[in-house]
Amino acid sequence: MATTPAPLKDELDIVIPTIRNLDFLEMWRPFFQPYHLIIVQDGDPSKIIKVPDGFKYDLYNRNDINKLLGPKASCISFKDSACRCFGYMVSRKKYIFTIDDDCFVAKNPSGQDINALEQHIKNLLCPSSPYFFNTLYDPYADGADFVRGYPFSLREGVPTAVSHGLWLNIPDYDAPTQLVKPSERNKRYVDAVMTIPKSTLFPMCGMNLAFDRDLIGPAMYFGLMGDGQPIGRYDDMWAGWCVKVICDHLGLGVKTGLPYIWHSKASNPFVNLKKEYKGIFWQEEIIPFFQAAVLPKECTTVQACYIELSKQVKEKLGKIDPYFTKLSEAMVTWIEAWDELNPPKDSSKLTNGK
Repeated sequence: MATTPAPLKDELDIVIPTIRNLDFLEMWRPFFQPYHLIIVQDGDPSKIIKVPDGFKYDLYNRNDINKLLGPKASCISFKDSACRCFGYMVSRKKYIFTIDDDCFVAKNPSGQDINALEQHIKNLLCPSSPYFFNTLYDPYADGADFVRGYPFSLREGVPTAVSHGLWLNIPDYDAPTQLVKPSERNKRYVDAVMTIPKSTLFPMCGMNLAFDRDLIGPAMYFGLMGDGQPIGRYDDMWAGWCVKVICDHLGLGVKTGLPYIWHSKASNPFVNLKKEYKGIFWQEEIIPFFQAAVLPKECTTVQACYIELSKQVKEKLGKIDPYFTKLSEAMVTWIEAWDELNPPKDSSKLTNGK
């Protein structure tokens, strides 16, 4: 596998949540080795996690999280991959790429290894077009442009805050779909990137995801999941719903499509069903809540938007279950902890509101 140049080498951190040795990094070495890794160890903090030689990294376990955040560490999930968002908080880079430890390098239809990180960077560095759909998908991609009838006033686009990648082999299915399609594999490689339109939500998957930390970082909270919580496997989707509402409000873009990674193993559908059970019912009210959420014009920073959203979560979703009141409080704690470690920036230069 040939090495490739490392764009944004000093401006991007790779965040990996894990409970096991990171042997999977060997396959990613040509692409990841130039970058700094933030490894968030979940579960037993006394367990030794081995990282292959040659990588630059910081490793944080639960003891480190408790020491750094004190009482505010309660907002970081335990025994759930949602703990990865701690890595977003302690990073000092402009961009974040996060990947699961069961994801490997995929190949394109020509048999070439896909440099997922490079494609994410391309997505983040070119504008998005959320206000008018371009039927040739991403008009900023090589060999593409705006189609006839696309308003010239919208062709400048808006800054891209999120790049959402996809997966070959094991699809990102919920437990009921896993149970009825246990052998299904995703073999379709679609060579396309598109901007998710304004006012349209999507189910964000955290296993192959990149974002501009300066633009949207404080909203990338993966919620309260796992140990001690009544729900799991909704961490990335919760963050995605919050992020999309805030991106729409602040005039930021979200792209989905390329790059692909190879998702190597399916988690146990019966275990997943236990984690998802309440969420399957709750999402029928959660999604309409986010579809109807409106943020006031006075909210001009991500933090202000997120605090306002937490109030609406408490007021409207708290009626469904006390968990959402607890979650709304954790959202506030998350922002407080974020601001302690990351003094707020003037976001007026970071957004392009419409």
